[in-house]
Amino acid sequence: MYEIDSAAVIGAGTMGLGIAGQLANAGVKVLLLDIPAAGDNRNAICERALERLLDDKQPGLLHKDLLEHITIGNTEDDIANLADVDWIAEAIVERLDIKKLLYREIDKYRKPGSIISSNTSTIPISLLVEGMPVAFREEFAITHFFNPVRYMRLLELVRGTETRSDVIDYLGHFCEQRLGKGVVVCNDTPGFLGNRVGVFAIQKALHTAFDMGLTPEVADAIFGRPMGIPKTGVFGLYDLIGIDLMSDVAKSLKSILPGDDAFHDVSADVPIMAWMIEQGLIGNKGGKGGFYQPADTANGVSRKTLNFESSRYRDYAACEPDIENNDKHRQYYWDVLSSTLCYAATLVPDTNESLVAVDDAMKLGYNWIQGPFEMIDAFGVDKFVAQLEEEGRDVPGFLRTATGNSFYRVENGTLQYLLADGSYQALRRADGIRRFSEQRRTLTPVLENQAASFFELENSVGIVEFHTKANALGPESMQLLEAAIEHASANMAGLIIHNDAQHFSCGADLQSILGFVANQDMSGLDAFLDHYQRTLAAMKYAPVPVVAAPSGLSMGGGFEVLLHTDKVIFHANSVTGLVESLVGVVPGGGGVKEMLYRWYEREGDITRAAWNAFMNIGYGKTARSPLEAEPLAMFREGVDDYIMNRDRLLDTAMSAVMGMAPGYSVTRRAPLAMPGRDVWAEMCEWLQKAHEKGHLTPHDVTTGAQIAMIVSGGDIDAGTELSENDLFALERKAFVTLGKTLQTRDRIEFMLEHGTPLRN
Repeated sequence: MYEIDSAAVIGAGTMGLGIAGQLANAGVKVLLLDIPAAGDNRNAICERALERLLDDKQPGLLHKDLLEHITIGNTEDDIANLADVDWIAEAIVERLDIKKLLYREIDKYRKPGSIISSNTSTIPISLLVEGMPVAFREEFAITHFFNPVRYMRLLELVRGTETRSDVIDYLGHFCEQRLGKGVVVCNDTPGFLGNRVGVFAIQKALHTAFDMGLTPEVADAIFGRPMGIPKTGVFGLYDLIGIDLMSDVAKSLKSILPGDDAFHDVSADVPIMAWMIEQGLIGNKGGKGGFYQPADTANGVSRKTLNFESSRYRDYAACEPDIENNDKHRQYYWDVLSSTLCYAATLVPDTNESLVAVDDAMKLGYNWIQGPFEMIDAFGVDKFVAQLEEEGRDVPGFLRTATGNSFYRVENGTLQYLLADGSYQALRRADGIRRFSEQRRTLTPVLENQAASFFELENSVGIVEFHTKANALGPESMQLLEAAIEHASANMAGLIIHNDAQHFSCGADLQSILGFVANQDMSGLDAFLDHYQRTLAAMKYAPVPVVAAPSGLSMGGGFEVLLHTDKVIFHANSVTGLVESLVGVVPGGGGVKEMLYRWYEREGDITRAAWNAFMNIGYGKTARSPLEAEPLAMFREGVDDYIMNRDRLLDTAMSAVMGMAPGYSVTRRAPLAMPGRDVWAEMCEWLQKAHEKGHLTPHDVTTGAQIAMIVSGGDIDAGTELSENDLFALERKAFVTLGKTLQTRDRIEFMLEHGTPLRN
């Protein structure tokens, strides 16, 4: 019955704008409304909002051209246009009285059969629809998105007592498939799931840090990667979200949660934060800083930290947490983590019947690597409970249900999860949803080392999973991939390269490369590159189809892996690029070769192809979506594909392999007739002029000259043919040449230490 081809979003603030942008990304026509502005331009609020949607630091659109899907207006002049849309999403201020006034206006104009929803995270649905007509109540739901809407995967879907089942079913299906969301259906309880656990964890980390006298650096170093959550930390997260906004969120939850809820233990105001808000020190958005303040230094890396005693900023003091040996670090880690996990356990079954929903909410809405119940399993349920009992703490009833067992288990090759009555149920996802992090628990690796694993899926399809830090690719990664290609070529229908990590691969392992460079082991460096190239060439020309399914970052050497596959199924938010020039080297795994071939196949002219490859690689250009990647020849229209929901990557890749496998054959490329020394000279002259204008640093020129040498063929006559192996050799030559320079060593060391390029 329901079908959403058009939508209206009312409220052009951060959340409403994000929802409108994601609808536009999905190809939906959007009407964006806000209150009329004072002055002649009554749509000024929405006009300014669209400018934020195109913000270069965090764009809300997959491509700027998608802005054409959004029409703007205001809630007085254009409210009647609601009659033309299929879904009306309200995202205005969190005040019940204002929302109810708006709903009465919406009901005057909406067409029968249109869906209405609110983005509220605090107001019960029963209060929102109180006094509204039956038809309105039946087609009303809460669709709680997380910020930033384009990137955060969680959508909490809440139904009222009168909401039609087909409304919930369709909204869930639409938001999962079209908008790419991980939909968690929640009961109509305060804070739902994501914020209920997430804000508790943040508040617990904040108050415990103040109680223990920890500096922001120490607290953030512990409340981050050691706990399997984003490295932002608690004070960094307050700065990121906004200290004023986070304070309001905490107050809101405090006002709506039952009096006996443990959240009240961590909800008190922090005096220095009230002072900070008064002073405008509200975090990143305020421009003056918050708990941290960017320092005015030449390299733009250093920060300053607020001293709580003097209320002045001091130099940032980095901390390496030592959970094992430092008693204070261990106490903070355990107190925050155990309290958070216990709090999550109190929510099942009253807040939600399924522990999977709680785990999903934290992984999709807060980017935790594991959900709370997965963390308890990793710790050991019995060990966790024993520690709580030893400390004299209450043990939640649902946690006791799992004693002597675990929250998840594999039984007869099926992953199961614990129910509140102590029985287990198979974990089933919707058709097309497949998370390898779950499936791998039911599999035994065919091949495995410290850097990667190789498994066999159904239908004789193999899958390679990288699992180093940031999935950096080193010698062991290539050894495993090489062995997997050989095994798949002899025994399987095809091969998939995929993982469930935050990023597909951030590139070749810079630490390994630095080892060669620092020791001036150029023969070792050349051997490493040669093996990298030969492995990717073997994958490209394997007798079975190879499909990659990346998400997050696929940079440098990671993107070179994608460049050598038959087909890539990208997640819509995939970031791609060959960025090696930023650390003073060139792509050495066939990246230059592949981009030159791609541009030649697109342009039909080797000189234009060489210049395009030279400019893109030299500047280290990146694309933040497949739509941005296509004009850069990083995405092949008609060959590659992209999907909005990353949980569908693996299943889509599996279908692609099975579709290509019958009758698959390899097509080898002909050599390229290269442009030669004259074009090389022109490129070097261009580099020198750009340097004289102040656009390039001296080492940019040195690095760019080596890229120019590869794409032109170097000191050869125009028309000289070079094969793929010849281009591989030029890449290694250029890489080794740059590896001998002190400037490249400085760039690599600086990137490893600071995570940002050195401009030398």
